[in-house]
Amino acid sequence: MTYTLYYTDHHEVVLPPGHKFPMPKYRLVRELLGSNGHFRFVPAPEADPETIALAHDRSYVESFLQGTLATPVMRRIGFPWSETLVQRTLSSVGGTLQATRDALSSGTFGGTLAGGTHHAFPAEGSGFCVFNDIAVAIRALQHENRLRRYAVVDLDVHQGDGTALFFEDDPAVLTLSMHGRNNFPFRKQRSKLDIELEDRTGDEEYLRMLEDVLPRVANFDPEIIFYQSGVDALCCDRLGRLELTHEGLKQRDTIVAGLARDLRVPLVVTLGGGYGDPIEATALAHANTFKVISSLMK
Repeated sequence: MTYTLYYTDHHEVVLPPGHKFPMPKYRLVRELLGSNGHFRFVPAPEADPETIALAHDRSYVESFLQGTLATPVMRRIGFPWSETLVQRTLSSVGGTLQATRDALSSGTFGGTLAGGTHHAFPAEGSGFCVFNDIAVAIRALQHENRLRRYAVVDLDVHQGDGTALFFEDDPAVLTLSMHGRNNFPFRKQRSKLDIELEDRTGDEEYLRMLEDVLPRVANFDPEIIFYQSGVDALCCDRLGRLELTHEGLKQRDTIVAGLARDLRVPLVVTLGGGYGDPIEATALAHANTFKVISSLMK
């Protein structure tokens, strides 16, 4: 079976020398998966700003698109504004929207090689995140009255603080964030389920804690699961502070895919963070996520 994955690396944002965001990883992930033979790659379409405004404050959306956000606001996002950044940002959201449609159509799996921008809040961005693609996708489905119950499983090493705030008072959305206690963001929000990990947590403890909490997601009886599959828990990650191995991350992905398969609900996979040294280790971990999940979600 061939799965479609949406990519954004056709919009190459040029960053200042020494910038810590690993822009090259997106192309590397696609190249690694290209040799697999089980994936079809499609440029992610740009999301309609009207759809984004279902989740985000309209004035914030318009100001970003026009390049009129105040300097401190852009500084918190962490990127210099450019037309290419706008195109890439819209495509990042558009890829998640398309992956969501694919997951619902197939009943199994939809994926994007971007997205997972979980630090974006309703009226501001943060931590390399402009718009919150998962929040936009859920609000779009709610606007269409497509589903009743949604779950977000966020396993990036940094708390999904923006996603948590979006849905803090929404009983239809369960948010799970499993993240480093001492890591960014230093002011945490309240997910429905927050699992905090100590520095240097390794495979065994991590997987045990994940298996302990996922039954609570199952008990929520979601009709779709959004998976923020950041790999910055990898032991060589510059920003992660945890000590997971490639094998541990593959087991993590297997457990999440098993949850969706057992519940017989669609799974939407977004990329999330990864800042490994070397960056090739991060790209391999991201590629493994899609290989593992596509092999199980048939």
